[in-house]
Amino acid sequence: MSVEVAAPASLVFRLARDVERWPRLLPHYVRVRAIERRADGSIVAEMVARRSLVPVLGLGLPVVWRSRTWSEPATLRLRFVHIGGATNGMDVTWHIEPTDTGSRVSIDHDFRPRVPGWAWLVDRAFTRPIASRTLATFKDIAEALALDESGSPSRTIHPS
Repeated sequence: MSVEVAAPASLVFRLARDVERWPRLLPHYVRVRAIERRADGSIVAEMVARRSLVPVLGLGLPVVWRSRTWSEPATLRLRFVHIGGATNGMDVTWHIEPTDTGSRVSIDHDFRPRVPGWAWLVDRAFTRPIASRTLATFKDIAEALALDESGSPSRTIHPS
């Protein structure tokens, strides 16, 4: 799963790396709560997102998981390893790469549960819908921030 973003890769990385801020940026994220802060800079976080069921009515199913997460600034990667629960062991990597027109953001999900078919079900019912909405929202935010007042791309925006 990937998306082209008309904004610098460094901007997208700065926006996405602070997962505790995601509920303020992403309307489908209800909560991200750090449970543990590790010496290596990673955190273990409980994450809660809404899987939209009937978007017109705003109805959604809450989805809860725990991840050990960290960022890798040198390679512009975000990492998530799911700990416990239905997605235990899922390994997620965000790749944020510069392109001629901005950046490309791709998310790889590596999930190999013991129960046959479980990965397919989780992917179709939860992972893809939530991750697609996350990518689309970060794309919109980054592109809006990358525009200066004249409407042309700006490479000097620094989000907090």
